[in-house]
Amino acid sequence: MWTSPEKDCGSCGSKTCREFEARLKRGDAGYGDCPFSSVKCEDTVERGYHDYSGRDITGQPYDFVLTSLPNEMSARKIILPFRPDITERYDIIPGDLVLGRPAGAGCPIQHVIKVLISDHVTGVITGHVINPIFVREGRMKDIKEYHMIGFEGMASHASKEPEFGKRHSFLPGFCMMNRAHTGLVSMVIDRPQGIQVRLENIIIQ
Repeated sequence: MWTSPEKDCGSCGSKTCREFEARLKRGDAGYGDCPFSSVKCEDTVERGYHDYSGRDITGQPYDFVLTSLPNEMSARKIILPFRPDITERYDIIPGDLVLGRPAGAGCPIQHVIKVLISDHVTGVITGHVINPIFVREGRMKDIKEYHMIGFEGMASHASKEPEFGKRHSFLPGFCMMNRAHTGLVSMVIDRPQGIQVRLENIIIQ
């Protein structure tokens, strides 16, 4: 029922896919814990990881959930350190783990981001939010705080489809606070897998 995606993303709560497979054999985990599992998402809903009811933890409604692009581990997050020169100074490159807090939007939670793209000219970093357990090994670059520039992913569980140029409320998939965000839609692409969307000017609702 489960084939290792060999991504070691940490979303299942294990450091590696091999460790997750060992947990499966012991009965300490379920197939639905892996975001790349072929098992339907109802398994993870039953386990309480998310319940996309259309309202966040405070009861605020949102228009859609932003989930990962096909074959990626989570929605892409686009950030800018408060000191943009840090991206070059720390030599942040694809594959690095970056630790920081999205203070520009007022989020109190530190995030760990696995870098996909880094621009040493602008300082902008694009990556995936991953399990914080990875920083326990010390393999990370601490940028302290950053501005949350945008998100990119697939719009799912939509009560309203995203419209270009319009500000929408959305819930980032697996948001640790389960709080709705708002963002200005700067790109909408209709793909066979669904609607790909980019949002900028992010504010926590």
